[in-house]
Amino acid sequence: MSGGLGPIVVILFVVGLLALVTRWAFGPGYGRTAAPAAPAGDGLLVLVATVTAPQTARALRAVLSDAGIRSTQRSPAPHRTDVLVFPDDAARARMLAASFSG
Repeated sequence: MSGGLGPIVVILFVVGLLALVTRWAFGPGYGRTAAPAAPAGDGLLVLVATVTAPQTARALRAVLSDAGIRSTQRSPAPHRTDVLVFPDDAARARMLAASFSG
């Protein structure tokens, strides 16, 4: 046993140095700006109507589908269902929704 503590100290030093380098490279970074928050809206979709029942929203979506407009629905609160479409179809969808009597 002629090695002693020398190699162990060197290995611990190298591991500690690697830990510091990776923390610096992948850490949060104090001078960096925060990543932009996700949009708080509907993403690519536009709200065209809000109805009180999911069944009514499905009926409106059927009318929109017959007109060639893709849509989806969400229920953000009780007794509230939103119908959303892509922006290119929003004007036509709003006209159809205004004349819809579900």
